[in-house]
This record gives sequence, structure tokens and C-alpha cells, in this order.
Amino acid sequence: MRILLLAGEESGLIYANRLKELLANHEIRGYDDYGFKTADLAVMGFMAVISRLGFFINVKKTMERAIDEWKPDVVCTIDYPGMNLKLAAYAKRKGVRTIHIVSPQVWAWKAGRIPKIESSLDKLCCFFPFEPSLYKSGFAEFVGHPLLEDFARSSTGEIVRDRQLLALLPGSRLGEIERNLPIMLETFSLLKVGKAIIPAANERAKEKIDSILAASTVKSSVEVRLGGARELLLSARAALVASGTATLEAAIARCPTVLVYKVSPFLAWIARRVIKGIKHVGLANIIWEKCGGEGVAPMPELLQEDFTAKNAAKLLKAYFESDQEYHNAAERLDVAVKLLDVGSSSTFERIKDFIVK
Repeated sequence: MRILLLAGEESGLIYANRLKELLANHEIRGYDDYGFKTADLAVMGFMAVISRLGFFINVKKTMERAIDEWKPDVVCTIDYPGMNLKLAAYAKRKGVRTIHIVSPQVWAWKAGRIPKIESSLDKLCCFFPFEPSLYKSGFAEFVGHPLLEDFARSSTGEIVRDRQLLALLPGSRLGEIERNLPIMLETFSLLKVGKAIIPAANERAKEKIDSILAASTVKSSVEVRLGGARELLLSARAALVASGTATLEAAIARCPTVLVYKVSPFLAWIARRVIKGIKHVGLANIIWEKCGGEGVAPMPELLQEDFTAKNAAKLLKAYFESDQEYHNAAERLDVAVKLLDVGSSSTFERIKDFIVK
């Protein structure tokens, strides 16, 4: 079988590599086989895309030509919806079976895209349990979330937490670090717990973190590491985490967490008018909300003007000083995470079955 497997971002490449292991007996091609590197494809922001419009037109035409000439049996696209769904739609018009992995966030904004997504694909594989119900019956399938399997593989047995350790995850992008980390460091100073550890996502992030820490009055008892976020979340008593996938990792680690985020006032103004389908921004909270959760959300959120050191320290202090508050928070996270479990078969085994059926 010929499989065109298209992943345009680093996270998608990780998923693609997992699938390649399961599909080793089949012929597989991707963007890289046609000269396109992930670093060039993974451009963030409208203006960044516009500035390289010629490049992306070339990508689209080249991959359409690949579909015409190589004639794959199935086109499997992974996330990266701006380009991948266009290519999937082209392939489907040519009579090629199409599968997409990771639902676009139609539950947050642009629900009007749903009919177009349905017309572009034969099957949609979703990582969140509430997503299939947004689409027509039989079109979308919940396959579990790969992070659950990642944690299960990396687990070393009983979790032992350091009662005086705070995890600080300010985000992976430089702008996120600049906005979030100074307030996080101030929060740590107010808490007066023993130690804080910051896991940098990459070398550039570590350089930025180091520079902010050097200019801060909070230097002692703060350690910066390259990577290791998952291990940290399994050992910390509590965490202060910038909104993103890391908050879901914190939930899976059952680490009581305060979710924070701050953007420019202009972007916040836009977001509040565009994002209509959800009350929360944290993934664990969204899963809990969309699956009918009641009572207190699994993860408190401090956004924009509410994200202050004083507010964050007050919430975190309860997790450090009260075992009951700590256990209540961990149990709420456990409720949300269990909604991601689909049983014994792995996420990628399920996806493979859709590809080779």
C-alpha cells in the first residue's frame, strides 16, 4: 500500500514516526521526500504566512502533483490543518481515501468549518472524547490521546513528590516566556517554598529563561533544566503552567496546577470575541467541561489581568499547606484524564487500522 503521510509540525512528526513503525511493510512518503523541511513549514501567525506565500503555493502545487503522479492509496494528514486539509480535499476529489489526525479546534471557534472538513475527508481521528459528536455520525472517531501512552511508558512505578518543589512552565515560545516567567518568579518568592525548577523546551528557550532569571531578584533556589518537564510534573508538589499542551501533561501527571496566560491587550480583545464555544482555556478543563463536568473545574485559570503573583501564590499555597486541598485537586484532574482512556489498544494501533482497512 502507498501512504502519503503528511505532518507539517514537530508534534505531528512525532505522531508520524509512531505510525511509520506500525506501517513498516508499506511504502510511505511525506513532505520531506519532496524537499520540504518541518522548520520551513511550521510558520506561526498570519503575517508570517503571507510573507512566505510563494513558498506555500509551491508546497501545495508540489504535493498535488505528487498525489497525481505517485497515486497513493491513502492520504493521511496530521494536524497542520491550513495546508493539510486543502491537500486532503484535493486527494479526495481525485478518488483517494483521506484520513486526518487531530480535529481542528472547531469547539472553540469557527464551527462553520465543520461541513468543509467533512467534505474533505473520509475519516477524522480525534484525541478528545467530545469531538466526534460535533460531526456527522460515523465520520469522526475518538482514538484516545497519545500523551496517556507516553506517560505510561515513562512511568517508573510509585510517584514520590517533593513537598517543597514547585514546577514553573512558562511556555516554549520566547514571547510567552517574556510575559509569563517574571510573574511566575515573583509568585515563587511569595510562596516561600524550598525550590522551583524550570524545564526549558529547547536551547533558545533556556537562553531566554536564563537571561530573565539573571535580571530577577529571585535567583536562589531556582533551577533551570533543558527538557524533563514530564519527570518534573511527576515529582513536584504543584505547578504553575502556561496554557498549552503542558497543562494536559500536568493533568496526566495528576500534579495540582494553576494555569496562567498573558497576551497583549489587543490579542486578548480579539480572542474574547472570536472564541465562543468554551468557558475555559486549559485542555483538562475543556475536556471536563465538554463531557458534562459539574462543580469546580480541575485546574484554576488566571488569565490576563487576573494573572498576578498575589493571585497565583494564594491558589498554590493551598496545595502546599493542605494535604486535603492537594488531594482534592489531584482527584479532580484524575476525573478529567480518565475521560481520555479508550482501553487496551493504543491510539496509533487504532489509527493504523483506519489507514490499512
